[in-house]
Amino acid sequence: MARAFLFVLDSFGIGGAPDAAEFGDDGADTLGHIAEFCAAGAGDRKGLREGPLTLPNMSALGLLHAAKLANKRLPAGMPLPERVFGLYGAASEVSRGKDTPSGHWEIAGTPVTFDWGYFPNEGDAFPAELVEAICREGEVPGILGNCHASGTDIIAQYGDEHMRTGKPICYTSSDSVFQIAAHEHSFGLERLLELCQTVRRLLDDYNIGRVIARPFVGTTPKDFVRTGNRRDYSVLPPEPTLLDRLKAAGRTVHAVGKIADIFAHQGIGRTIKANGNMDLFEATLKAMDEAEDGDLVFTNFVDFDMLYGHRRDVPGYAAALEAFDQRLPDLDRKLKPGDIVILTADHGCDPTWRGTDHTRERVPILVFGPEIRTRSIGVLPGFAGIGESIAKHLGLEPGLHGRSFL
Repeated sequence: MARAFLFVLDSFGIGGAPDAAEFGDDGADTLGHIAEFCAAGAGDRKGLREGPLTLPNMSALGLLHAAKLANKRLPAGMPLPERVFGLYGAASEVSRGKDTPSGHWEIAGTPVTFDWGYFPNEGDAFPAELVEAICREGEVPGILGNCHASGTDIIAQYGDEHMRTGKPICYTSSDSVFQIAAHEHSFGLERLLELCQTVRRLLDDYNIGRVIARPFVGTTPKDFVRTGNRRDYSVLPPEPTLLDRLKAAGRTVHAVGKIADIFAHQGIGRTIKANGNMDLFEATLKAMDEAEDGDLVFTNFVDFDMLYGHRRDVPGYAAALEAFDQRLPDLDRKLKPGDIVILTADHGCDPTWRGTDHTRERVPILVFGPEIRTRSIGVLPGFAGIGESIAKHLGLEPGLHGRSFL
């Protein structure tokens, strides 16, 4: 029996989504615009990186070929490799959102066909009756923020007042999300997590996808920094996912990073937390050593989205991609006969785009392993084929959505 390893480079879109205009994202291209900026020198940062975007290992796995399938053009300054190893292609999301749960659930074979609830851009983001209920049931004296905001900016703006008054900082984005930032020490981490669980319950009638705890530390706006104790409280997927099917078959899903939170801990065998892409990589390598026949190791590499995409940091995103690319041979050395690795993404977050939110884009699908032969799988109509390919590889019956490309 084989093992499977599914790695989501959070927000690493490759442009070309056929419905991008419906989301205000026509022309968004995370990989393409990062490459373009780097080729022009705008992706340089002294002491961090310089020059054209260089991703030799992902390029050898078909990344640039996938980008050309998605966009009909190659990323600037990135020549095609002499050889490609493994399957490569792209996929267009069919879920009715460009958020993290929709992308991950669809990857795991369960597209989101309903509309999420969202909070308005103008005026107060949250209705007065919701704020009143949060204050009453969460036992807080009020809230700060109550708007669409960048997480780091709003902490800098309200952090002092939060520590002085005990009022949590509450904000949202264009995603279906309610985020709560609070100081780990003055407010308390456990109290923040309990408040998020209360808000999760209060939001059920609003059809909001996630409540996110955003703990931070520091003493002044200059040194406030978010910690690795983030927690996501998601609603349940609308039907069983690949993870549930694996659990029912007696297999173990090793969930690394925020995967368990995204799936509301349904179908998860082990939850492995780590903070930052390189720590997540190390945790993934350890999980690969411990995974048994029939298991799935499922990792989300969050920094691409959280630290660089949302913050519109082109050099940071480029450097993070190059650092990840350099570690891929470490993954390859862990593989056994019959193993399969799939690299993909859940949506885009073009750091050159207007605003600070996700962008609707196609995602790459790069598949390799000791017994995987080189070929193009084209552009898939949906992400569910990824989960169905893993199901087939691990000997499960086909699911309701998508078809295996293996």
